[in-house]
Amino acid sequence: MKPNKINQQRVNTMLFEIIRTENYEDMSKIAAKRVIGKVQQKPDAVLGLATGSTPEGLYKEFIKDHKENGTSYEKVNTVNLDEYMGLDRNDKNSYFTFMREKLFNHIDIDLENTNVPNGMVSDMEAEAKRYEEHIKEIGGIDLQILGIGHNGHIGFNEPGTSFDSRTHVIELAESTREANSRYFHSIDEVPTHAITMGIQSIMDSKEIILLASGAGKAEAMKKLVYGEITEDFPASALRLHKKVTIIADKDALQLI
Repeated sequence: MKPNKINQQRVNTMLFEIIRTENYEDMSKIAAKRVIGKVQQKPDAVLGLATGSTPEGLYKEFIKDHKENGTSYEKVNTVNLDEYMGLDRNDKNSYFTFMREKLFNHIDIDLENTNVPNGMVSDMEAEAKRYEEHIKEIGGIDLQILGIGHNGHIGFNEPGTSFDSRTHVIELAESTREANSRYFHSIDEVPTHAITMGIQSIMDSKEIILLASGAGKAEAMKKLVYGEITEDFPASALRLHKKVTIIADKDALQLI
């Protein structure tokens, strides 16, 4: 099914391109076409990646395309948004393991070019600085993939995070821990802190694609498009970016 593209709409200083899809599968396919096109155009692109259920379909499409059409990721660099603190990289719930199992082990990417913050180092401030510097060293992020939390978090930047923030350690909101507890045996196992790219780190990306699926994200999407630009709703910073595409299914966009 072809996407139903909503008319581009001016929101404050920002022109959002919003693509409404029929369902999650279409959202994933359309987003994949955009990202794959970027890689084909620029084989050494730097991709900013996200974890969680929202981008899983996108990664499946990457794998399918790689196997069927031969799209190569050999020269691509990736940087992930965040990682839990205190989880060993081999833990099944670490984002390091997630990315390998859901994507990296199934395409021809050089694992040396894949980057996920290390949540097990003793000096987290040094790790945050190292990660930020590495992003600059590889030329900055060409295309960043984002999801959105119910409370408007992007990456793990919870409400109240400064728009000027760079990679940093953050205490996770209880609502975030509850939402992520479905991956653990209980909420008690969900880490209380994470290391995440900051909002300014995300905003430095040349292009951003935000994905949203399901009625549970409808209120957050309404606030993103129509609400105030405020640090109380971190995703609202995206309205100050010059190139953001929202690709979301009709349930997530039902209030728009």
